[in-house]
Amino acid sequence: MAEQQVAEGPKKPPAWLKTLTRPVELLGELSMFTGSSTAAIFTRPYRFGLLFGQLEFMAYGSMFVVGLTGLFTGMVLALQTVYAFGLFNAQSLVGATVELSLARELAPIFTCIVIVARVGSAVATELGTMRVTEQIDAIETMAVDPLNYLVVPRIVAAAIAAPILTMLFNAIALFGAYMIAVWAKDLSPGTFLNRIQALVQVKDLTSGLGKSVVIGFVVTVIACYRGYRAEGGARGVGIATTQAVVGGLIAIFFIDYIYTAVSLYGPQDSTGGLG
Repeated sequence: MAEQQVAEGPKKPPAWLKTLTRPVELLGELSMFTGSSTAAIFTRPYRFGLLFGQLEFMAYGSMFVVGLTGLFTGMVLALQTVYAFGLFNAQSLVGATVELSLARELAPIFTCIVIVARVGSAVATELGTMRVTEQIDAIETMAVDPLNYLVVPRIVAAAIAAPILTMLFNAIALFGAYMIAVWAKDLSPGTFLNRIQALVQVKDLTSGLGKSVVIGFVVTVIACYRGYRAEGGARGVGIATTQAVVGGLIAIFFIDYIYTAVSLYGPQDSTGGLG
């Protein structure tokens, strides 16, 4: 009887159980990877050359896409706001409404979507290719920490580039909104700008910048994790890139809600904003 039990071996868990446990395992692996990568930031050597190279790719290389996206976002937002507020004669609030929407939500979210689409996919593909071609294994063989060498410059550069690109997005989008509201819809330029100065506070701008830092860091960590753990040749790299983009987009909206809920928790100052 004992020999028969040994021959049978342990029973495999049912397939439906794996579907439930895999997200938990993935979250745990990602948390451990994030912790190890964050600890590696403060570990010598500090690779400033690699950091500046990644900053050039992420910040300077994304300026055109972010600027173009911001321009049309501001123009469309102003067009819709002028039309909607014109229904109850509140065109004087167009400038402040547009800027509050940009500063709090649209600028950081749209900027991080661009980062996921352009930077996250590139990071996952690059690290995934290095993994399946055993370049990361070669780095470990040379006694070099691959997290410190490959991951840290990318996540730190993303945390720095995200608020810079968010400010660029905000400025260009506001210019686009000004063009539509003032030049195309004949709104008073003084009213447009004075309402912004009166109703938009510094905390509205800093809240969006802080949100972009957190989201930029997280989505780049997800992209690095997917690429770092890629397997299965060229097909595996493609799957890792897709998972990095999809996971980054989900993380953007999840973090956006949590960050906004925390930042708006408690009594609000009635002197600023639109309500």
